Amino acid sequence: MSKSHAYNLPNGWHKTFYTLWLGCFITGLGYSMTMPFISLFMAELGHYNKLQLNLYSGLAFAMTFIAQAIISPYWGNLADRKGRKLMCMRAAGVMSLTIFITGLAQSAFFIICMRFLQGLFSGYINNATALMASETPHQRSGWVMSQMMTAGTAGNLVGPLIGGALSSALGYRIPFFITGGLMFLTFLGTWLLVKEDFTPVSREKMKPMGEIMHGLPNVKLIIIMFVTTMIVQSSTMSIDPIVSLYVKSLMPHSNNIALIAGIVAATPGLGAMLSASHIGHLMDHIGAEKVLRWGLLIATILFIPMTFIPNAWSLAFWRFLLGIVSAGLLPAAQTVLTLNVPPEAFGRVFSYNQSFQAVGAVLGSLLGSTISGMFTYEWVFAATGITLLINYLIMQLSAHHQNA
Repeated sequence: MSKSHAYNLPNGWHKTFYTLWLGCFITGLGYSMTMPFISLFMAELGHYNKLQLNLYSGLAFAMTFIAQAIISPYWGNLADRKGRKLMCMRAAGVMSLTIFITGLAQSAFFIICMRFLQGLFSGYINNATALMASETPHQRSGWVMSQMMTAGTAGNLVGPLIGGALSSALGYRIPFFITGGLMFLTFLGTWLLVKEDFTPVSREKMKPMGEIMHGLPNVKLIIIMFVTTMIVQSSTMSIDPIVSLYVKSLMPHSNNIALIAGIVAATPGLGAMLSASHIGHLMDHIGAEKVLRWGLLIATILFIPMTFIPNAWSLAFWRFLLGIVSAGLLPAAQTVLTLNVPPEAFGRVFSYNQSFQAVGAVLGSLLGSTISGMFTYEWVFAATGITLLINYLIMQLSAHHQNA
C-alpha cells in the first residue's frame, strides 16, 4: 500500500478496499467454517447409510456451484446496469439468511435445497473483485487482484479451525448461526462504507454482450482466460476433497489423521498468503500473462513429485510450494480480464468468469472422485498435472500467435 498514493486513487478508495477485503475474508471464513462438517451435520439429522450420506454430501457441495454457473450471467448483466456494490449487498444479505436458516435444518434434503438457494444469490467475492478492478488504476491491478484473492484464502485457512472447535464444543448448528451473523455485518459494512464510482445504465443503452465481445481487441485471449479459470479451479477441486482420504491411506495406523489432514489441507493457503503480495507486484512489473504462463508450468512440475510421495509430511511440503505458485494463477487471469475489458462490461465478463469457475469446481470434484475410485489417489495428482500442462500449452500457443 505504500506506493498506492502515487496513482491518484479515488476518494475513499482505501476504505472501500479494506471493507471489501474484510468482506471476502468473512465469506471465505464462513464457507470453510461450515462446509467441511456438513456431512457430519447431515449424519445427525437422520438414519442414512454410507451411500446416502456420501450422495447427499456431494449434492450439498455441488448444488451451490451448479446454481452459480446457471445464474451468474444474469447477475453480471444486472451489475453492469446497477453497479457492483448493490450486487455485493445482495449476495451478503441473502447469504446471511440462507446460511443462518441452514443451521435450523431438520433433514439432509433441506440442507441441499438451501445450498442451491445460496448458490443462486452468492457472488460476493466475485463482485467485490470486479468492483476493485473498476476502481483501481491499471498500474496497480495485479497487486489488488492478488490481495483480493488473499482475503478469501485467509478465511479458508482460519475457518476449519474455528468451525471444528465450535462444532466440537457447541454442535454443528452453531457455525451456521455465527456465519449468518457475520455475513449480515458484511452486508452492513458494504452498504455503509463502500464507495463506488458508478453511473447506472438503462437496459436500452447497454451494448449486447455479443457486440462487446466482437469489439474487443483480443477476444480469443478473453476466452482463454475463461478456460484457464475453469482448469485452475478444477485442479484445486480435484485434490481438496480427497486430501484427507489420501492422508489416511498414507498413515493407516495414525491416531491423528484429522489433525494431519487439516495441516496438509491448509498448506496451499498458507503458501498463497505468503506469496500473494510479491506475485501481485511482479504482475504489475512484468505483466500478468507472463506470470500466468510461468505459474502454470511450475504448477505442472510440482504435481510430478506429488504422485510419488512417501508420507503425508512430504505431501504437505509440495502442496505448500504449490500454494506459493497458485497465488499467481487466478489473480493473473482476473488481471488479464481487467486490462482487456471495457469498464462497462466488467460485471458481465467477471460473471461469465465466475460461471467457468463454478463449472471447474464441479468438473474437478467429479474428476477427483472418479479417478480415485477407479484407480488410486496418485492418479488424481497425475491427471491434474496433465490438465495444467494442457492449459500451459494453450497459453504458449496464444502468446506465439500474438507475437507472430
